[in-house]
This record gives sequence, C-alpha cells and structure tokens, in this order.
Amino acid sequence: MLYLAFIFHMHQPYYKNILTQESELPWVRLHGVKDYLDMVQILDNYPAIHQTFNIVPSLFEQIEDYNNHAVKDKFLEFSYKKAEELSYQEKEFILQNFFSINPDKVVSVFPRYYELYFKKQGHCQFDTQDYLDLQVLFNLAWIDPSFREGFPELRNAVRKARYFTEDEKHAVLDKHLEILKDIIPGYNRSIKKGQIEVSVTPYYHPILPLLYSTNLAKEANPKTLLPRIEFSFPQDAKEQVESAVEFYKQRFGIMPCGMWPSEESVCEEILPFFMQCGIKWIVTDEAILFKSLRRKKRDTGLLYQPHLLKRKDGELNIIFRDRNLSDLIGFVYHKWDPNDAAKDFIKHLENTAKAFKDEDSLVTIAMDGENAWEYYANDGHDFLNALYQGLSESRNIKSVTVSEYLKEFPPQFNIKRLAAGSWIFGDFGKWIGMPQKVRAWEYLAKARKELEEVANSPFDKLGAGKDLSLAWKQMHILEGSDWFWWYGEDPGGSFDRLFRVHMSNFYNIIGKETPEYLQRPIE
Repeated sequence: MLYLAFIFHMHQPYYKNILTQESELPWVRLHGVKDYLDMVQILDNYPAIHQTFNIVPSLFEQIEDYNNHAVKDKFLEFSYKKAEELSYQEKEFILQNFFSINPDKVVSVFPRYYELYFKKQGHCQFDTQDYLDLQVLFNLAWIDPSFREGFPELRNAVRKARYFTEDEKHAVLDKHLEILKDIIPGYNRSIKKGQIEVSVTPYYHPILPLLYSTNLAKEANPKTLLPRIEFSFPQDAKEQVESAVEFYKQRFGIMPCGMWPSEESVCEEILPFFMQCGIKWIVTDEAILFKSLRRKKRDTGLLYQPHLLKRKDGELNIIFRDRNLSDLIGFVYHKWDPNDAAKDFIKHLENTAKAFKDEDSLVTIAMDGENAWEYYANDGHDFLNALYQGLSESRNIKSVTVSEYLKEFPPQFNIKRLAAGSWIFGDFGKWIGMPQKVRAWEYLAKARKELEEVANSPFDKLGAGKDLSLAWKQMHILEGSDWFWWYGEDPGGSFDRLFRVHMSNFYNIIGKETPEYLQRPIE
C-alpha cells in the first residue's frame, strides 16, 4: 500500500507594528478569507482523505488580532470609507493597491473588475462609482469561491457584479471578519473528527540553525559569505520552539506531535529543542536526507520511509518530502486542465505503488498551503476536488496524517548525523550570503547584543519593574525568516521598510537612540 501524507504549510510574516498596532500589509486578512479555512472545509466532502496542516503561531496571532479588533489595517480602513469621501491620496492608494491579485485567474473572473483593471492601465479617470466598485471587488475577489457561493450576501454581490451601494460594500467587508473568526474553531472541529492533524512551526518563523549560529551556513554551503558579526543565540532558537508549543496547547487543548521547522531548515544542533518540548516528528526536504546519508543519487527506497533521530536527549521521527511531486502541485499544474492534472498526479502515485508493491511506503507532499491557489482557476477547487475524488476511489493509495502513519509504521533506521540545510537547494542561501542579507544579520546581531546588555544591566533603564517582554517580542519578530528572504529580491522595498520599522521600534522600546544606518534602505 502507498500511504500519502499531505502537509499544507500556512504562513505569513509578522506585519503588525507593535507600537502603533498598524498592519503594514493586508495579507493575513486576505489570505485568511481565501486559503486557511476552505482548505480544511473541502475535506468534509471526502472523509477518506486525511491530511496534516501546519500553522505558524505568529500568523494565527495576527488573525486573532483581527478578531479582537487589535490591529489597524489601512487597506480595510480605506475599503470601509465612503467612496465619495475619499481624499486624493486615499484614491491614489486604492488605485495602486486594489488590483493586487492575479489578473488572469482572478480579476478576469469579474467583468466589472477586469473593466476597471484596463481603465487603470489606460490611465483613465475614475469616478466615485468606479472607486466604490473597486473597493467592493478587490475585497470580494480575495474571498474564497466556496464562501462567495455559500453566503447569500456574497452570492448576491457576485450576481449584481457592478454599481454597488455602500451597504452592499459593508456586507462584503463584514464577511471578512466573520470568516476570520471561524478559522481556529474550524481547525479544532476537523481535529476532533480525526480527519486532520495540525502541526506547528517555531513561533515567528525563524531559520533555527542561523539563530543557533550564522556560521552553520558554511556547513550547508562552504562558499557562503558570512556576517562579520556572528549571530549566535541558541537560547532564542529554543524559545521560538517552546513558545510555539505553548501557543498550540492554548488554542487546541492538546500537545502538538509534529513540527515543520521554518523553511524546513534543520541541523544537528537544534534537535534537542524539539525533543525537550515533546515533539514526535519533524519534516524537511529530500535533499537533507541524501546529504545526511552522503548519497549522491536520489533513492526513493530511502525517501519513501520515515527515519529516526536517536540522540542522548531522546528520539525524534523525521520524514522527507518528495520535492518533485510537491512542486508539481505548487508550480506546474496550475497551467494544466484541472482534471488532467489530478489524473497525472494520481498516475505518478499509482506507478510508485506498483514499484513498491511488496512493501508499504510513505510519500510526503509538503508545500505552501496558500500562494499556489491564486494561480489556479477557481482558487484550486476544481483541481483539489478532482484530486480528492480520485484518491478516494484508489485501491492502492491511502491518505493519512503523519502521526497516523508513524503509529502503524515506526521508523527502522537511525540517521547518525542530520545535515544542515533547508528546502531551498538544501542550503541557507535564501537567507544569508548576499551582501544585503549579510548586512541585515549584522544589524540584528548588534541589536541582540544590546538587548543582552540591557537585560543584564543592574540599572533599570525601562522604568519600574524593568519589563523587557515587549523588547523580547520585538527581537523574536526580527528573527523571522521573511526579512532575510526578500533582501535582494524586493523591488518595492516593502520588506526592507518593515524590517527597519521593527528594528527602530526595538531601539525605541529599550530606550536607546535608533542607529543612523536604519534611516536608509539596506538595499
């Protein structure tokens, strides 16, 4: 039997300014109404399909901020504002930002939205009704098709298509907040049904090996350019893991069994942090398996089984994703007819089942659970429905959660030393090595040492009680992977600005002057 483990990873960076409570970008809310809940709810129609969903605590914390009205979202504020009262600057903001979704697969589905898209491309003047319709259609288009069909207010908006009223706009925007409120309860319902498992990522999505020591980047790639100042704070890596486990326990009422290390980045040194927190399994890329075993050729016999990491601190199961099959869904099939794509994927699995007909094997599909679907027709629902139907009917393939498989088939082979690397080319080049990325690590190392000095100082520079909790929170946010990912690939500079905002806030919180170098882009 071929066992199939899907792991869908749900992640967004930490956008909120913790001093002003303003979210610089709207992607938590917009992906929240498009991707997080419907991916679980679609399984209600396919009881044979069991899956694992991975959540990042800092993402779910930001979702809760929306639920608790604890965040200011400029995109939402400008959407609620009456179109006739918009200032010139607000209109310019809307024109520049409210077409931020795939024009071919999403905007074109709404004739009026497509009309406005070309009107903007042609530099034509918008009237008040144009702005009102754009406010509605941008927010409506981001809502998942299942919700647009399921809620009468949204169904009516789709059918009306144009010339919306302010009341109709409010009906659409209010549904955003309603959907967000049901995400965590929705996951809990599916967990209790036994159809899904939920794993977790270190709290603010850091690259754990680089928190342990930026020098570990050399182990993954000896040619890596390192910062002149080493960032080495293993205690921070440990805290990111521990706080994630605690967050999970509070929201789901149980301990997490699995952890998806951010960007599937692993190394030998961080394994005790997982074991000491009671984590039973982790997932990473197939490249790490073959590097760890020093195999130059891809071996599916090794790939399609779990392995053991047996150390003095305990034991940890580790599974490795099939990169080729995962990337077919993530980057290729959106160009295909959905039924043909589903059949092709199942054919790959059936052929694998035949090749391993005398033994049980585990194929792991681990991929981003959000971004791929924007490139699919109907937000991926046509493809997923065809895929889940085909898998449900297969006699040779069984969909399982990771823990379900490990309970029945524990690993037989121990990996003596786990190689350092991530799911991007098996190294850490996406987060370190380029001059801009290296400079950001140097700035972070300086700030982290400042925090160490303040924490160890006998003098109270922050007032009575010397409460450093906000400073620690800001530092852990700065340790997130996304800032470093985008350096060198961020033409708009939004992530550079966010990193420098978070860094400036940090110095503000500890009562020190913001360094002059943070006044200009790191790029």
